[in-house]
Amino acid sequence: MLGVRKGWRDGFRRTAAVAIACVTLLSQTGCRAEVPWPLWQSYRAKFVDASGRVIDHDANDRTTSEGMAYGMFFALVTNDRPTFDKMLRWTEDNLAGGDLTARLPAWNWGKSPEGQWKTLDANSAADADLWMAYDLVEAGRLWKDDRLAKLGTVLANRIAQSEVALVPGLGTVLLPGPQGFHPDQNTFILNPSYTPPQVVARLRTESPQGPWTPLLESYPALIQGSSPTGYAMDWVTAGTAVRPSGTPAQLATGKTDFAPVGGYESIRVYLWLGMADKGTNGVSDSLGYLQGMGRYMQTAPTPPLQVDATGKILNPEGTVGFSAAMIPFLVSTGRMSQAKTQNDRLTASKDSATGLYGHSSLYYDQNLALFATGWQEGRFRFDRDGKLRLKWK
Repeated sequence: MLGVRKGWRDGFRRTAAVAIACVTLLSQTGCRAEVPWPLWQSYRAKFVDASGRVIDHDANDRTTSEGMAYGMFFALVTNDRPTFDKMLRWTEDNLAGGDLTARLPAWNWGKSPEGQWKTLDANSAADADLWMAYDLVEAGRLWKDDRLAKLGTVLANRIAQSEVALVPGLGTVLLPGPQGFHPDQNTFILNPSYTPPQVVARLRTESPQGPWTPLLESYPALIQGSSPTGYAMDWVTAGTAVRPSGTPAQLATGKTDFAPVGGYESIRVYLWLGMADKGTNGVSDSLGYLQGMGRYMQTAPTPPLQVDATGKILNPEGTVGFSAAMIPFLVSTGRMSQAKTQNDRLTASKDSATGLYGHSSLYYDQNLALFATGWQEGRFRFDRDGKLRLKWK
């Protein structure tokens, strides 16, 4: 009998603690607990420290603004408000000099050659900035926190001021960052994967006075011009000086001194478009410009790790994260059997010990897999205006 009473007392105390927590969080979350998401929980255990910093163990334990923005998105999807708040605080304190209303977050933070942990490159990354603004706007709406929504709007306005440009013959585009991507009057260096159309669509609704409508309208031309054989490229250049053929974006040496390839960066172009609502402006047209990859996946067992601008496959062995990223694209373009092939590969690669994908559990692969499997499992959806539809809401 004593054991029964003790169990009852312990259960009562736990219930009371939950009730107290509910009262505290009611206005923010409607008293909904974190929605179980095993992959997120495994990711958080390996890549997120107690302070909320997302750590890329494959790159000298650095932290990027992209990783923080993605982490905030996943935390929002699973209703993990405590982790979201920690990530936001860490980002503001360490990447934005303590004030995200005053500056965009630095893209790269890590250990310097002298052994100090600090900002390694103060330039911001526009894709991370976009996702972070989106996270904040949507978190403010879903958690009914006006401060977060306003912070997202402030961040979006700063992106509009410093990371958006008008390219003659192409239209309004997102520069990859404030510095280094407009080397002369006629040349703009662009990265098509930096502009998720659903994110831009949401910011357009939130800030209709911003450049988001023309940015969304020029997106299909960017995809078309930078995918001449139906494969998205990582980096391209655009501008009057490099457009002798009259195409909207002319492939060139771009950010590096090498010929353009599709690979590590551009795999996200397929992912963003595959997850987007087809009613979002420009999405259907853009999907149609990527049929080189669609045709390749009809017979290939894996997505290519690298492909050049002529459509030549340089390395056919894409990682399991590449397979994950391809699933929404294949589903959205009606290639269901090919999507199943990639999903089977992803599922077979899961490590039962870590709960992560791939024998090496690569950091970037897990991010791609979280987006792809979260979408596939219906944990989140984007509507035509980019708003999040979540399981817990």
